[in-house]
Amino acid sequence: MIHDGFPCTGRIYPSGGFGRISRRRRLHGAPVEGSGMRFSYVMLPDHPVADSLATIELADELGFHAAYAADETWHKDLWLLFAAAAARTRRIRFGPSVSPVTLREPTLIAQAAATLDELTGGRAEVVISSGNFGLLAQYGIDWARTKPLSRVREAHHVIRTFLDERAITFQGEFFRYDGLFTFATPVQQRLPVLLGAMRGPKSFQLAGEISDGVHHALSCTRDAYDHLVANVRLGTERAGRDWRRLDIGAWIVFATGPDGAAAKRAARAMIGLYASAMPAEQLRRNGVDPASLAEVVAAVGAGDLARAYELTPPELAEKLSVAGTPQECLERIQRDIAPTGVNHLVLAVTDAELVRAFSGVDVPGVPSAADQLRLIAEHLMPAFG
Repeated sequence: MIHDGFPCTGRIYPSGGFGRISRRRRLHGAPVEGSGMRFSYVMLPDHPVADSLATIELADELGFHAAYAADETWHKDLWLLFAAAAARTRRIRFGPSVSPVTLREPTLIAQAAATLDELTGGRAEVVISSGNFGLLAQYGIDWARTKPLSRVREAHHVIRTFLDERAITFQGEFFRYDGLFTFATPVQQRLPVLLGAMRGPKSFQLAGEISDGVHHALSCTRDAYDHLVANVRLGTERAGRDWRRLDIGAWIVFATGPDGAAAKRAARAMIGLYASAMPAEQLRRNGVDPASLAEVVAAVGAGDLARAYELTPPELAEKLSVAGTPQECLERIQRDIAPTGVNHLVLAVTDAELVRAFSGVDVPGVPSAADQLRLIAEHLMPAFG
């Protein structure tokens, strides 16, 4: 059998009730043309666990599509956090955005996702990438030597096969298995596996060609999202697929509140950290000269995030985040993101506590993450149906 362009194993299972389990599976809710814009909450899981759980519960009550979190050593473990949230929620979906296949073995990602899918009754999904280059460096890994795009393609095949077949025999360039199997069985007939991509265009095309969608992090301009969608469409056309059926997500630094200036200060405090991880090509697509960030990147590299904040000009933060009053945020999204074909807003909600934890900077006047979710539900969601 051929799957996503790779040879893969047939259905070879250990004895047990796989057939009975598979009949209980249900389809996931794929994006449908004309269905409007989805809104999700993505967190850096650094708040106290009790606070994070309460905020996830609120997001569920308010109708957010999903709660995502970064799967990085720097933060608390998202899989344990979302497992704890499973029984406290009813509709909201869960998953990593993103999980790094350079650090986390793909079959273990599939195992965790399938287990989370059972815990949530079919509400799990996975967004994968090669990994945060800064984090890889701390593990002594030179990202340029990892063949990131080829590795992600192969890892996607492994995860997709292991979720669907629950067994894999595969000899690839990066991953090799001989009859590996698992009893971890998703509830969904097809648990979504998406790609996280920043650099493009080949990564955007790959997402369109093989995956259930793409989350593109940190861009905030019309040119950047036009570029993303155009290349996703190229990938889908190459594979004979319909790009409008994919989850095309804009992962953006976001802050809002009645005091628009305070919200913009909060976003600015995080932009230096995030911008230091953006490839030069992506910065240029967002109207930023990579050379202008040299001092900011140096400050982040030295761990001096307060200094990085001082060096980050407000104009840079304006380009690379959506922040301000709810009306200002709505106008920005309607002007620069929604017209491009993006159908999913993945909002990295930034509050004063998060800023203080990362940079030690105080930004008074910024609502909590929970209060910002309420503002999003009241002022932004209704505008997109």
